[in-house]
Amino acid sequence: MFVHKPSINHSFATEVHYYVATETKKGIMSKSTFKILFYLTKNQVNKEGKASIMIRLTVNGDVSQFSSKLDIEPPLWDVKLGKAGGNTQKARQLNNLLDDIQTSLKNHYHDIEIHETIVTAEKVRNAFLGFSTKQCTLLELVRKHNDDARKLVGINKTEATLAKYDRAYRRVEKFMKAQYNITDIALKEINHLFITDFGTYLRTASKCNENTTAKFMQTFSMIILLAKNNGWLFNDPFSNYKIRLKRVDRGYLTDQEIQKVLEKDFDSKTFGAGS
Repeated sequence: MFVHKPSINHSFATEVHYYVATETKKGIMSKSTFKILFYLTKNQVNKEGKASIMIRLTVNGDVSQFSSKLDIEPPLWDVKLGKAGGNTQKARQLNNLLDDIQTSLKNHYHDIEIHETIVTAEKVRNAFLGFSTKQCTLLELVRKHNDDARKLVGINKTEATLAKYDRAYRRVEKFMKAQYNITDIALKEINHLFITDFGTYLRTASKCNENTTAKFMQTFSMIILLAKNNGWLFNDPFSNYKIRLKRVDRGYLTDQEIQKVLEKDFDSKTFGAGS
């Protein structure tokens, strides 16, 4: 359970502690900590006589410090409370901005905690500042997948399998251009609607039959699984999508048809050893 516990550091500013209970492998609850500290750089005052308000993030002892992009005259800063002192309009406005920063940092912390294996102070800082890591895109992943398969042709992949992957790449590429007028898409943006739209596109615009569509979707689901296994996609867009292969009865030759084949005099020029 998430608990908010304020603690006052009388020397610098208010340090806000957030204790997050996590379960260990033995079933014992332990506490990880997320701390936010606002403080002033009093030794670095600008021409207007203001000092920058700094942020110090601590996640399980891991520390990251950066500027809040806000400043204040040091005499107006309440060191004990870690915010602007008094009840003036300017003080209230500044404190509201600090509250917004604190809320945003908490939200980024929780988002990373839910979707990633490890939470660090730097990750929270980068998310807050908008310096997130480059998102892998769908076509980038398909190209990598196909390039890896190309290296395995003759080992555990066949040319036919590689051709199937290349066809799937071209189908997805054309689908995105026709359906959304885009050349690529971030993996995290792929949802259930994207999957169903692709299936509809295959049956209509591409005129694929039911089984051909199902085989394309099976190949595409392999790419999605690869994205999930690498942590690039957290939700499974295929979770409520059914891939159905229709059983085809190919039939058998009758005795009369078999006899005709046996009695057929095939042209050696067409079916000879050199054909």
